[in-house]
Amino acid sequence: MTPADAPPPTYTPMISTLLTLADWRAAYAAGAEPTDLLAPLLARLHGEAAAADPAWIHRCAPDVIAAQLAQLAGRDRATLPLYGVPFAVKDNIDVAGLPTTAACPAFAHVAAHSATVVQRLMAAGAVLVGKTNLDQFATGLVGTRSPYGEVPNSFDSQYVSGGSSSGSASVVARGWVAFALGTDTAGSGRVPAGLNNLVGLKPTPGRVPMAGVLPACRTLDVVSVLALTVADAAQVMAVIEGAEDEPGFQSWPLQPAWLGRTGAALRVGVPVVPGCDPALGYDQAFDEAVAQLCAWGLVPQPIDMTPFFEVARLLYDGPWVAERYAVVQALFDHQPEALDATVRRVIARAGEFDAASAFRARYALEDLRRQLAPLWQQIDVLMVPTTPTCPTRAAVAAEPVLRNSELGRFTNFVNLLGQAALALPSGVSASGLPFGVTFIAPGGSDAALVDLGLRWEAARAQPLGCRLRPATPADRAMQAGPAAAATLALAVVGAHLAGMPLHGQLVERGCRLRERTRTAPHYRLYALPGTQPPKPGLARVVDVAMDGAVGGAVDGEVVPGCAIEVEVYDMPQAALGSFLALIPPPLGLGSVQLADGSWVKGFICEGAGLACATDVSAFGGWRAYRAA
Repeated sequence: MTPADAPPPTYTPMISTLLTLADWRAAYAAGAEPTDLLAPLLARLHGEAAAADPAWIHRCAPDVIAAQLAQLAGRDRATLPLYGVPFAVKDNIDVAGLPTTAACPAFAHVAAHSATVVQRLMAAGAVLVGKTNLDQFATGLVGTRSPYGEVPNSFDSQYVSGGSSSGSASVVARGWVAFALGTDTAGSGRVPAGLNNLVGLKPTPGRVPMAGVLPACRTLDVVSVLALTVADAAQVMAVIEGAEDEPGFQSWPLQPAWLGRTGAALRVGVPVVPGCDPALGYDQAFDEAVAQLCAWGLVPQPIDMTPFFEVARLLYDGPWVAERYAVVQALFDHQPEALDATVRRVIARAGEFDAASAFRARYALEDLRRQLAPLWQQIDVLMVPTTPTCPTRAAVAAEPVLRNSELGRFTNFVNLLGQAALALPSGVSASGLPFGVTFIAPGGSDAALVDLGLRWEAARAQPLGCRLRPATPADRAMQAGPAAAATLALAVVGAHLAGMPLHGQLVERGCRLRERTRTAPHYRLYALPGTQPPKPGLARVVDVAMDGAVGGAVDGEVVPGCAIEVEVYDMPQAALGSFLALIPPPLGLGSVQLADGSWVKGFICEGAGLACATDVSAFGGWRAYRAA
């Protein structure tokens, strides 16, 4: 019986009204107990329908669930961001006392310890309910390469779910769990997210601990998060992130929590030739996604993707397949029939490469990375179709490698380049299948992508998962998210204001405008003599009472304080040293009080520099003075 002839599995479209983290938080805040809320889920999980559901490989027994709930008893719920929330993990992620199969029964073994990511989720209060199906050894983007069954697309069972994190995507899209973990080497978390109307958060390689996760390509793998909303994926990421010296990973410094340049529109690159499948309506769906950017007032920048595709070819046409062989070498050499035929065919290519090939490929990758570096001076983020097509299960059975490679067109290069990515629902195509886009940014930009994803999600307003229900503002409310580069609030008062000669120094350092405001009414502003470009000096006056006004003494004369116009920027702390080096005397950085009473760092002036300066406080700010 071919996959096309096989009867579709019986799927439960929704098991509960509790879908997102917001739903679960609200229920527990109202006084509900985990045992009561999880009871319907557990009953369905061990029912006849779930037993025939190919999305699951292992469903946790009642005693396993009970043991987890016992660990929650008596704990302060306020300290547990995932209290009592059900989740699932891909079955290449270890859970203590449960089998790990990687969708290969001959490889199965009971894990002695839980993966670090699982430990962190449980410590945050989450309740594991099962382990999910995958393309065997995480080798595939289709979701069909498993002896435990093919996982169909949650919208239409004739089509593939995408993989390799097929089961994790399926159980989230159908409302079994609030979120699930997958893994992503070449798109294994993003592709099934795109094909099932989910958010797929793929962290920067090295950002999430991989201990206890069976690798596909150890130097490229990363645990990914599949969720119904950006806020939920971000919360899970906040819990699991924080890797410690992951072997084989290049270190990618954290970036600020925003993309783009201050005072300028976001620069979004889009493929010159997206190549989306017109038979599915994916071409029109991507056009609609680009139109969304235009509706924001942005001008998408067409990008030649050829260098990215050259990077992608290294993954399966280069020596990285040898990493897959290293994981399963004993099984491959002594029991090859235990492997899925297509998986075996892919891994067998490892024999084509020697040590010299590995070095040559590494050099080629670095050359391509250098070629692509200037691109990131022209754009802030790349938006691509998550997948340009969605094949039927029958089409994959006929040409498994070709159909698989089509799905990875815009995903295979990302981890090789150390980039962060966020797959997002964008709409349902004319074929009735969901269509998604993925935003890609340099490594360390995870928090910034979440920020952009929240905006995208609100604009596109897609139903949750597989037609579960419309999203609400509560679903999209952020509670926590990935870490970002540390920043410093900096008040500028003169030549660094927007439109002024030195504003470019802030732009070069990736600063973001926080607010335009005024200082507290305790300051005077002076035009400093002989400075190029012209600069002011800001001085705080000593507080004294003057007929109800605030004032101070300058050269023995009592003068009133003023509120002076300032702009406050968030500056990455890593850029602060280079900025300080540009500040000439008598200016410096100190503390400045704002109109709301808060204190930030900002430009101040030495008293000696004011001796021959002109008091321009009456203008209320440097911009008004210069205009006059």
